[in-house]
Amino acid sequence: MKQTILLLVISLIAILSGCQENPKKAKKRAPNILFAIADDASWKHFGAYGCDWVNTPAFDRVADNGILFTRAYTPNAKCAPSRSCILTGRNSWQLEEACNHSPNFPAKFRTYPEALSANGYFVGSVGKGWAPGNPGEIDGKRRALTGTNFSELKTTPLTTGISTNDYAANFEAFLTARPADKPFCFWFGCYEPHRGYEFKSGINKGNKKMDEIDEVPPFWPDVDTVRADMLDYAFEIEYFDAHLNRMLQKLDEIGELNNTIVIVTADNGMPFPRIKGQEYEYSNHLPLAISWPNGIKNPGRVVDDFVNFIDFVPTYLELTGLSVEAVGIQPTTGTSLTDIFYSEKAGIINPDRDFVLIGKERHDVGRPNDEGYPIRGIIRDNYLYLLNFKPQRWPAGNPETGYLNCDGSPTKTYILDTRRKKGEAEYWQLNFGKRVSEELYNIEEDPFCMNNLAASEEYTELRNTMGKEMTAKLQKQGDPRIFGNGDVFDNYEYSGVVKDYYNRYMQGEEVPANWVNKSDYDADLKEYP
Repeated sequence: MKQTILLLVISLIAILSGCQENPKKAKKRAPNILFAIADDASWKHFGAYGCDWVNTPAFDRVADNGILFTRAYTPNAKCAPSRSCILTGRNSWQLEEACNHSPNFPAKFRTYPEALSANGYFVGSVGKGWAPGNPGEIDGKRRALTGTNFSELKTTPLTTGISTNDYAANFEAFLTARPADKPFCFWFGCYEPHRGYEFKSGINKGNKKMDEIDEVPPFWPDVDTVRADMLDYAFEIEYFDAHLNRMLQKLDEIGELNNTIVIVTADNGMPFPRIKGQEYEYSNHLPLAISWPNGIKNPGRVVDDFVNFIDFVPTYLELTGLSVEAVGIQPTTGTSLTDIFYSEKAGIINPDRDFVLIGKERHDVGRPNDEGYPIRGIIRDNYLYLLNFKPQRWPAGNPETGYLNCDGSPTKTYILDTRRKKGEAEYWQLNFGKRVSEELYNIEEDPFCMNNLAASEEYTELRNTMGKEMTAKLQKQGDPRIFGNGDVFDNYEYSGVVKDYYNRYMQGEEVPANWVNKSDYDADLKEYP
C-alpha cells in the first residue's frame, strides 16, 4: 500500500514538473498581422507628423505604441504597382507585368497572404486589395492576392464619395470566422481617400475651415477651390482612421492587440496633380506607423532610417520563421525591419538604410500605343535624383486624351482653366507640361521639388554620382530599362477595358475613362501653349 502511494506521488510530481516545463518548451505563437492601407494619402497628412488639419487618433495611437517612420517610401507611386511591391517584397521593375498599372499579375509571383495562408495563418481582407488589374487564376479560381475578401457588411456612408463598406464590422466578421488555434493575417484596404469626393464635404460635414490648412503646395494656386478640395481629402483620411480605430479597439477587447503587428500606411501620395502617379517627394514619401507591443522595444520612437515597402515581406517571413524557399515566394529585395523593432534607439538605427530606389513605367493609358512614362530615381541623404527616359512624352498623359494619369478633380480643372481661360501657363506647366531628362532636388529645403538643380554646375558632381549609383544598383536588380530592354513594359497588355485608349479615342470611338472629367480633354493642345 505504501509503495503504491509512493508511486502515485512520484507520478504526480512528474506530471506537475512536466506541466511547469511545457510552457518553456512550447512554441511561441506567431504574431498576427493587421495591414491597414489608405488609398492615396501623402505622408505629412497624419496627426503624428504634426498635421493639425487632419485628425488621425488611431494612426497616432499606433505611432505612440510603436514606431513612427519619417522616411518610408513606395518604389512606385500608383495603386497596383505599389501594392505589387508590398505583396511580393520586390521592386516594381523586378515584377514584369506587375510593374505597370492595371496589369495581368504574373503567375510566377506568389504573394505573402497566399504564402501565409498555406502555412498556418487564417488570411483575409476587406475593401480594396490588389487593384486594379487581373490577378489571374489558380486551378480555375480567381487568385485572392490579399486573402479571402470579407466585404458583405454595409453601412450608410458619410458622403456620396465614401464607400458603403463597413470595414471594421467586416474585420470583426473575419475574427469571428477565424479558427481559435490560428494566427491571423488581415489586409484592411480602405477605398478612401481615393477620388471622387463630395465637393465641400470637409467643410459642410467635417466642420473644417479653409484657414486651418497651413500649406498649399506651391505648384497649385492657393485659392478656395483648391483648399476645399484638400479639406475633402482630409475628411476621407479621417474616415479611414475611424475604421482603423474600431479595429484596434476590437483587438484590445479580445486580448489580441499585444501580439498583433499593426502596420498603417498608404499606397501612394494624394490624388492631386503632380503627386499621385508621379515620382516626386510627395508622390512616394508615405505615412508609416508600426506597433507590436510583444516585439517592438521602447515604443513611441521616431525613426529616420530609409525604409521601403519591399521591406514588409522579409519582416513577415522572419517573424513567422519561414523562408522564401519554403513558402514559394520569389527572392525578395527588401530587408527585414526587425533590427529597428528590437533596437531601443530613435533617429538613425541602421546606417546602411541610407537610400531608396523609386521608378515607374506605364500607369494609366492615354498616350499613343499605350506607352508609359519611364522614370527611375534614387533618394539619398536629402536629395532626390530622377532620370526621365522619354522626356518627349507627356508625363501625365497626352492633353488630347485628358491627362489620364491624373484623376479628375476641382484642383485639376482649376489649373487647366488657368491656361484655357486666363492664358496663364505657369501652373499648367508645373503639373502637366513636359520635363527635362534629369531632375535633382534638395528635398529637405525643397520638399515640393520646385527648384531643379540638375543643370547647375555646382551640383554636377552630385548629379553624376547619384545617377551612377542608381544605375549600378538597378543593374544588380536586373532592371530591363537599364539594360536597354525597357520597351518590354510598354508591350505588356493593359488588362482594363480602355486598352489602346489613345488610338481608339483619336479615331472617334467613345471610350469610357470615368476617373477623369470630360472637361479635362485638351483637344487643341499638341505642344506647349
